[in-house]
Amino acid sequence: MNKHQQTISKPATLSGVGLHTGVTTQLTFTPAPADSGIRFKRVDLPGGPEIPALVDHVVEVARGTTLSVGDAKVHTVEHVLAALVGLQIDNVVIEVNNVEPPICDGSSRPFVDALVAAGLEPQEAERDYFVVEETIRHTNEAQGVDIVALPTDDYRLTVMIDYQNPVLGSQHTGLFNLEKEFVSDFSDARTFCFLHEVETLHTQGLIRGGNLDNAIVIVDQDLTQAEVKRITKKLGIQESVVMVKNGVLNNRELRHKNEPARHKLLDLMGDLALSGVTLKAQVLAARPGHAANVEFARKIRKLHQQRRLVKKYQFDDKAGVVFDVNALQSILPHRYPFLLVDKIIEFVMDERITGVKSVTLNEWFFQGHFPGRPVMPGVLIIEAMAQTGGVLLLNGVEKPGEKLAMFTSINNAKFRRPVVPGDQLVMEVVMKNRRSRLALMNARAFVDGELVAEADLSAAIVDRAADNNRKDEPQS
Repeated sequence: MNKHQQTISKPATLSGVGLHTGVTTQLTFTPAPADSGIRFKRVDLPGGPEIPALVDHVVEVARGTTLSVGDAKVHTVEHVLAALVGLQIDNVVIEVNNVEPPICDGSSRPFVDALVAAGLEPQEAERDYFVVEETIRHTNEAQGVDIVALPTDDYRLTVMIDYQNPVLGSQHTGLFNLEKEFVSDFSDARTFCFLHEVETLHTQGLIRGGNLDNAIVIVDQDLTQAEVKRITKKLGIQESVVMVKNGVLNNRELRHKNEPARHKLLDLMGDLALSGVTLKAQVLAARPGHAANVEFARKIRKLHQQRRLVKKYQFDDKAGVVFDVNALQSILPHRYPFLLVDKIIEFVMDERITGVKSVTLNEWFFQGHFPGRPVMPGVLIIEAMAQTGGVLLLNGVEKPGEKLAMFTSINNAKFRRPVVPGDQLVMEVVMKNRRSRLALMNARAFVDGELVAEADLSAAIVDRAADNNRKDEPQS
């Protein structure tokens, strides 16, 4: 795999109808600077709004992946993205003058040919890889879906499909060398559907641009001539239709014996591009679909953002430590004597965090609380839990050094037993709900595995430079 990023040397244009919407669209790939990523641009809309090809902007996954930002939307992006991943193109703007890219022949090959003809342009910036270091898994037992990413030093994909249909049976395929196999063995695999689905899909407003030149229709049921005539008329198919039970409509020749499985691999590759990062992983997928692919891409993106966040603040690799006290001072505004977290030992972005505070007799508050019988004040246990939650709360904020996490409420606070010198306070905070700059967290503190305190904490993220004298400002 290439070490450096790539774009294209000059623009490349294709035109055609969209598979699901049936609209006619002109698509133009244009070069883009390093680190700008892949973006769709709706040149037909005022201001030419752009939609980054990221899972954050996925709004629909019904028979295709749709992206949207504001009023700008682009349907069925997966074939275009698969072509870019297969050719290892990192930065490009995809200009479209309608809501859906052309389906062309139902595969990624026309996009690949256009991009190759435009020429690939190496860039100086190094590629940002996400190297899978431990197993990542997404499972949907109800649909029999299982997608797993395993550690490896390159990018490999293996796909199994099984529609419990005698026409296809169970099919497998695998891509093990992107440079040698993608263009010749996978880019030309076409989209497909079963005959029994066609009328329903059309009634649902889908496959408006589908025809026998851009999709494989698998015959899985017997139809009368009248039924065939009704369906072909609805789909606008003018040519005569040959029905072969357990075959392909009109006896269209498959490009590969397992072409449906190869197309599912193509879809998976395109959807995983929405993670926004180049993968080094062995991905094994059983019965993948757009919904599962997108959820897996979402998981990868989250792990990548978390890893980048940790590297941003934690410079020393310490076993069992995510953030040490030096990192915490870069994240939190608190300082002695009010920094009440020593380290973070577990961190799952936007979900949960675990912090540790070692309580010693040297703590300043023991001088007066209480002489002769030192007990950590309950309010400071709450504060320690809140500071731990502050790390979790501020993780998705740009320039956290310019922000503060301020209490808006403390509810259901309970203290189970005293915390005294020599105790190690382990604080577990779980994100319960988050909306923009407001969050609700549940916090619990333990000593030697025994619950000592708990509370529900509400907090808001505010600008540190804001006027602290406002009466309606939440207080910490």
